[in-house]
This record gives sequence, structure tokens and C-alpha cells, in this order.
Amino acid sequence: MNVLITSAGRRVSLARAFRKELREHDAGGKVLTVDMEPRLSPACSISDGSFKVVGALDPSYPERLMDICTGNDVDLVIPTIDTELPVLSERRELFRENGIEVVVSDPDVVGKCADKRVMHEFFTALGISHAREFDKNDPSFPLFVKPVGGSASVESYVIRDGSMLSRYLIENERFMFQEYMDPEHHDEYTVDLYYDRHSRLKCVVPRKRIEVRAGEVSKGLTVKNDILELVWKRMERIEGFRGCITLQVFKNKETGKIIGNEINPRFGGGYPLSYRAGANFPDWLIREYLLNEEIERFDDWEENLLMLRYDDEVFIRDHSG
Repeated sequence: MNVLITSAGRRVSLARAFRKELREHDAGGKVLTVDMEPRLSPACSISDGSFKVVGALDPSYPERLMDICTGNDVDLVIPTIDTELPVLSERRELFRENGIEVVVSDPDVVGKCADKRVMHEFFTALGISHAREFDKNDPSFPLFVKPVGGSASVESYVIRDGSMLSRYLIENERFMFQEYMDPEHHDEYTVDLYYDRHSRLKCVVPRKRIEVRAGEVSKGLTVKNDILELVWKRMERIEGFRGCITLQVFKNKETGKIIGNEINPRFGGGYPLSYRAGANFPDWLIREYLLNEEIERFDDWEENLLMLRYDDEVFIRDHSG
């Protein structure tokens, strides 16, 4: 059994987790990786083999990925970045016809998650509150500006008064203006969700985001609170969800109100915290998709586990540059 992680980049912890769990089932199983620059990717450097690919939006990307999978007996593909999701979701059945399982949600829900305005409608349909969106001609300060289809906090801004608003932000339809969730009054959480192949929710792990760097959590804490009850009640089954789903919410420190922000249908950068807490998504994916087992609901993960991230190094001798 071989597993392929796409856009591996710096996802060393994820690659190591899959390798550890895969070898519990198959001592000869390999975790392979692909990246646009595998020679400069730490995760590719520690994997069992890596391959160079073009960007996910390149028309040749799906064919190149298919060739890598079929040529290396890959059984399971784990996408990790937003731009790959629609490309692979639309071709999931084609990969399955070739004996390759791609763990990706259905195209319609992938599309909803990619559009922040549509996501607000999705939260409303689920009965979950979301941040108010402001008319650009009648804003209320402070506010938060972000791209409708953005990710990793790129081009996202806190605007505290009118003097900080530029014509570029006002006239560009890519940006939406919404209510600012001041960290003085709100805690931010990423919630790791596991949906089985039948779109049934099996695990919910809220992670409090204590500190964030470049859009990814650097300090986090697992917490069991009323976010669990809300998610189990409102999101126990969502047609088309599959594998790891990351939900981002805010919780008002005074009122306890939970406000939905985004959903990303993939592994989040902070998932290693949930893994160390006992929410073993890699093992469950292997058991579901490669061993045809059913996954039971899991709530017995470790609460109050603190993750403190730091930079580490990978050294490669005789590298040609």
C-alpha cells in the first residue's frame, strides 16, 4: 500500500504521521510526495520518494499526477492545498477507475468552501451564525477585508477607520468587507473534523488558536467546550464531505456565541496537534479506503494538549543547488 501526499512543501509532520500509520498495516508501504520544487521541500526530503509536478492550475497537472500514481502503485492520494481540490474532485472517479482513491470532497461542496460569500449562506443553512458582511458604500469600523476566494490570510487586512481604506480595496470585487472579530473579545478556533466515505461525521477536535504566523497556527490548545455540541448537532452529516475538513470559528469571550468563519475541505496546517491528541485521521483513512473498514465515532482525544511550534532544519549533503 502506497500513499501520495500532494503539494508536500513543509508538511513534514503530516508525512511522518502517514508513514508511521501506514507501516502499522504494511511494513513495506511507502509515503510518496509531489511538489513543484521537491528538491527544496522538507517534506519531500523525508518521504520515501518524491516527484516534481507543475502547478495545480496547469492543464497538464491531472495527467502528470495520474502518471506518477500508476507508475508507482499509489493507492491513496491526500491533497493538501485549496487550488488542487476542484481539479482532483472533478476527476475523483477517473482516479478510482485506475484503482486510486483520492480523498477529496465532492465538487459542489468544494466550490462552496472556496467562495467566502457562498460559505456565509452555507453557515446560515446549517443554523450557524457568521460574521456580518458590510456594504462597501456603508461600512462600519473596525472591519476585516479579505478576498472572496483567498486562503492563508493572503491580502487580508484589519481596517480600523476610513483613512485606511484604499480605492483598490473598495473597487475590487475580489474583496469583501465583514465584521471584525477583535481578539480582545473573541477566541479563534480551528476545528478538525473527520468525515467518513459516507459523509458521516466521526470526530470533532476544536483547537484554540493562541498564536498564528503566516496564516498557520504556531501555538494551539485542544479544548472540549460547547463548540463540540454545536458541530455534532449542526454538521453530523453533510453530503459530499469526505476525509479531513477544517472548520474555523470565533467564540465570544463574554456571551459564548459561536460564529462560523470558513470551512476548508482538506488537512489544515495545525492538524498535527489533533493527531498527537489521539485523533488519528491518517490511520482512519488507510483503514477506510485501503482496508475497507468502517470508522466508529471517536471522542476520546486528549484535552488541554498544548502545541508550541518552532522552526527546525533538514540538511541534505551533496545537493547540487
